Amino acid sequence: MYEHHKQPLAKNSVFAKRLALNGIIGLALLTFSLGIGMAGYHFLESLSWLDALLNASMILGGMGPVNPLQTAAGKIFASFYALYSGVVLLAAVGILVAPIFHRFLHRFHLAEDK
Repeated sequence: MYEHHKQPLAKNSVFAKRLALNGIIGLALLTFSLGIGMAGYHFLESLSWLDALLNASMILGGMGPVNPLQTAAGKIFASFYALYSGVVLLAAVGILVAPIFHRFLHRFHLAEDK
């Protein structure tokens, strides 16, 4: 996917395409994860879709739930969703930053060879 360190630095247009593709992948991952959270809060806690969106967004962003949880199933779901969300948030950031980090390291390596 990326050029080898012995190859020349990719053109800006190739880099922009990589950023866009990784942005789409990261956004898709976050959207899928938000959907899981919304469904869980809506069906297990009987929250409206809007409240489910708020709670899922807050947990996915690392802030925590807004509405108090009433059911045992909702509490178990929220526990696992919070753990899942922490991993997904880190993965999404990694996906978004990967092309930038690669370009930085590649440019640094090219400068080191000169």
